[in-house]
Amino acid sequence: MFYDTESNAHGMAHDPFKAIVAPRPIGWIGSKGRDGSLNLSPYSFFNAVGDRPKMVMFSSSGRKDSLRNVEETGVFTASFVSRSLLDQMNASSAAVPYEEDEFALAGLTAAMGQLVDAPYVGQAAAALECRVTKVLTLQDMEGNATDSHVVFGQVVGIHVADAMIRDGRFDLAFADPIMRLGYMDYAGIGPVFELKRPGQRS
Repeated sequence: MFYDTESNAHGMAHDPFKAIVAPRPIGWIGSKGRDGSLNLSPYSFFNAVGDRPKMVMFSSSGRKDSLRNVEETGVFTASFVSRSLLDQMNASSAAVPYEEDEFALAGLTAAMGQLVDAPYVGQAAAALECRVTKVLTLQDMEGNATDSHVVFGQVVGIHVADAMIRDGRFDLAFADPIMRLGYMDYAGIGPVFELKRPGQRS
């Protein structure tokens, strides 16, 4: 099967695009409005995009509350989504009025960042404190603005729950991350294994 994305004539019940670009980590983005309101929302268009310095990005389809807040304040957090917090993550995805606090809605603790004025999930295995470096509205091939907006942030602080540190490493298997697939599908990780690059010494 082949289909061009302009016609989107794939003949399937649902567009498979996001199922093909999978799995995707979930950025649980915490932000604070200029009015002091707190916001927490999961984004599946999220990833690390640099290491020197540490950089992450998330993309908002439409102008959502998280985007409004980061544009107003220039900061945000990204909390790690473990399987144990799956229900709370899902609850925080509800479409609610701007002033409603998703931390409270999901029964989560809003812990404030040490270096940025934005909340993160206190129960999370890890969280990143970020300062916005750029916000881009994506353009299509003709140069027209789309309704997808990408936020890039430099990581200025990292929280790691002590219980997640084992043998001097963040124990990813114990932290048990949840990832987004296509449709309404999610997945955890299977057995963790190391794969050394060609020529890499142990």
